[in-house]
Amino acid sequence: MKLFFLLVCLFIERGTPLCQKCFPSDFLWGTATSSYQIEGAWNISDKGENIWDWFVHTYPENITNQGNGDIASDFYHHYEEDIDLMANLSAQVYRMSLSWARILPNGKRDYISEEGVNFYKTIFEKLRSKNIEPVVTIYHWELPMTMHELGGWVNPEMADYFADYASVCYELFGSYVKYWVTVNEPYMQCIQGYGSGIHAPGITDTGVADYQCLYAQLLAHAKAYHIYNDTFKATQNGTVGIALVSQWYEPLTDSEEDKLAVERGMQWMWGLQMNPIIYGNWPQIVIDRIGNFSIAQGLNSSRLPEITQKDTALIKGSFDFVGLNYYTTFYASAMTENISDISYNSDRGIIQSSDKNWVLGANTWLHDVPSGLRKILKWISINYRSPRILITENGWSDLPEVVNDTERINYIQGHTCSLLQAKYVDQVDVFGYIYWSLTNSFEWKTGYSEGFGLIQIDFNSPNRTRTPRASYYYYKNLIETNCLKHCAFR
Repeated sequence: MKLFFLLVCLFIERGTPLCQKCFPSDFLWGTATSSYQIEGAWNISDKGENIWDWFVHTYPENITNQGNGDIASDFYHHYEEDIDLMANLSAQVYRMSLSWARILPNGKRDYISEEGVNFYKTIFEKLRSKNIEPVVTIYHWELPMTMHELGGWVNPEMADYFADYASVCYELFGSYVKYWVTVNEPYMQCIQGYGSGIHAPGITDTGVADYQCLYAQLLAHAKAYHIYNDTFKATQNGTVGIALVSQWYEPLTDSEEDKLAVERGMQWMWGLQMNPIIYGNWPQIVIDRIGNFSIAQGLNSSRLPEITQKDTALIKGSFDFVGLNYYTTFYASAMTENISDISYNSDRGIIQSSDKNWVLGANTWLHDVPSGLRKILKWISINYRSPRILITENGWSDLPEVVNDTERINYIQGHTCSLLQAKYVDQVDVFGYIYWSLTNSFEWKTGYSEGFGLIQIDFNSPNRTRTPRASYYYYKNLIETNCLKHCAFR
């Protein structure tokens, strides 16, 4: 019966409701993790120290319950078990990241760690044996401390160091990888790592360093893209993208002020990341508003770094696909302006709020609002020239001890339905869905107080015992059938 249903979906006319409940036969399903959040083995062999190693050890009070990634889920010693669990899930792709300091302990290619390289090659071989395609993120927030000491991401020259590192990755692992992601979430790394300081490296220079960081990471991405395109693509035949995060905004009221607040919310999050890649410059509203504020604040030039014509030639069009990390939706309303306040929040000028009827996860920000995924996909397609999109993260957080995770099942069901609607009704070019995350892991500033995983980890056990949750089996069935049973189209 399932086979019949799948065949009908493949051959029936696209406009019928039955077909629209099935994903295309080549649609990619998978799950994800990042190196610092799961690997552990933080000082094994010759691995170098990165900014998260340093941050959690120097400021343990900044992490819930003083957690750290020293051991995490110990993927370094349990990768075979986890890849077997991926295979049993029927995952077709696995989004993972590489630890810069595990491969290049001092951040530069003058010394390449043989043990670090062999670790990742072993993982790729294991994935290949299970017919799982790796989607490899080159940089997921783990800047080597040697690079931080050179100025980190406020130094635009970091783009050249990153490009060199990316080239090493292509050389070493390109025969295994068809999907490369250069940088994960420049927005979160920069706004929270260099603006508010709640993430590593803990710099608090909002309204200045966060924009400098975004500029440097966009240059880094573009240089890594062109290196692959010019030197490796012809022989390796892979694709290169970037993973960008954004929530969706709805106006709190029907007032014109709140509608404008929505536009600012989207442009100060998605636009800051994607507009240069599509159009070659920051969003005009961002350029004008920060420029005007800077003059009013007595500065000689804008706090927003200039994207020069040379930069535009490098950055514009530098992608084969774009990864979307979407988790939730907020209401936006206008904030009273305070021109004297130099900050990202004042530049953006919005107040975020949520609906009391939205289901709340295990933290203060994550609400289950699946309609937001469809809306942001349609908005991106209309406003950013219909890019090819891969959902690189989408996930639900609950308490780490929960195994019968019905809220996560509801979240996945609702968001994949919205994804299906976006694809068939709105004609968005989206080609895969990667759930965040495979296992519970170190969740940055919240440590181990919450978990996004399809698989629970007993962090009190030296063996880090793995227990698949109810959502693991729901997602497995979704992947294997490639269809949704309950998804109304409108």
